Amino acid sequence: MNAPQRHGVTEESDDYCFLALCHRHARLVIFDLCGFSLSPCVSVVNMGFSDFHGNSETIRRLREMLARNRFPQAVILAGPSGSGKYTLALMLAKALNCLAPISTDGLPDFCGKCSNCVRIAQSEDLEARFAEAVEAREGLRETDKKETRLFVQTHPDVLVIPPDPPQMMIKVDQVRRVIETIYFRPGEAKERVYIFTDSAFMKEAANSLLKVLEEPPEFATIFLLTENPGELLPTIRSRSMVVTLNALPAEEIEQYLAKHRPDWNPKQRALVARLSEGAVGRARSFDLAGYAAAREHALTILNSALRAADHSELFKVTETYRAGAEGRDKTEKLLRTIYSLLQDLTFLNSGTPELIRNTDILGELKKLAEAADFAWIAFAAERLAEVERGMRRNLLRSLSLDAFATALERTGT
Repeated sequence: MNAPQRHGVTEESDDYCFLALCHRHARLVIFDLCGFSLSPCVSVVNMGFSDFHGNSETIRRLREMLARNRFPQAVILAGPSGSGKYTLALMLAKALNCLAPISTDGLPDFCGKCSNCVRIAQSEDLEARFAEAVEAREGLRETDKKETRLFVQTHPDVLVIPPDPPQMMIKVDQVRRVIETIYFRPGEAKERVYIFTDSAFMKEAANSLLKVLEEPPEFATIFLLTENPGELLPTIRSRSMVVTLNALPAEEIEQYLAKHRPDWNPKQRALVARLSEGAVGRARSFDLAGYAAAREHALTILNSALRAADHSELFKVTETYRAGAEGRDKTEKLLRTIYSLLQDLTFLNSGTPELIRNTDILGELKKLAEAADFAWIAFAAERLAEVERGMRRNLLRSLSLDAFATALERTGT
């Protein structure tokens, strides 16, 4: 086989031939310096730009760029978790590469049915694809694990680059893979597309990416997804167009949930709409039952601290927070819930009850606020941060929570 050439012809390396074969079977790919590991993808649902909820003006401007063939080669999609950054990046990848493009509202759209659209869509469940990649890497020999980096690729010309565990950062070997492939013309698509799903880059990785952004090929587009563009190097930001997905009003999210989560009653939809902080994706997948359980425990802890009541209920709650990954997740959810309640108490004490998120327990919050002044709330937040630091040091979680409540009790009485 002839060696591949850059800038002018399709890549024809052994790696690419293997990828082309596996993508015909719609599979996930893990790149390895020694070999490959595969696992099957799942079915997908066709979507168009009209299915993207919110930020309609931003979407319109992006589609106008597509219509004028003036789409930038590097785009930073910024917005809170659950705002749809990854969904939008995949939609744009389909629009750039659709084999049967259509027009809706007078602007370019993708068909969702051609081979390019279907294969790109198979990357939509990023969490599942990422979990499969991690599991596959764990099955490799120890020596191979160190040389393996995770990628999600269901189309040979569209590469998704997630942060690599355990540090959960974009690593230099991942960026090098981008550099190795970006200058080859796409084989089956019109544009090569690269989607970095996080802005946490290791220093060397960020510097390597910068070199690509300085001289990107005309047939490639890079998307950088971030909650905070300031995490990226200024030189990366200056070479990219920043597109911000703004938080949606709670009323708009409630309307969305009424259609997509009919199993929730109006009071539950109102609660989730406020707790999701304007992110429709977060609202759609919100674990309401898990939050309710965590909030019940959080209220027990705060009541015990503020009212110096019998500690038996407190101990019943805290002893359920055990060691291990499951216990860690449960504790993290509890701490986030306590922060949410403390914030609501702050809103009540500052005379801005319209900002409260836990509106369904307003009466109980008012009773707590009568005993919690600003100084107590600030001290509680500081102590809660200490509990978080203790978790990173693997301190016993139940004792940390007991100490948190009793310390507040001494200052709150």
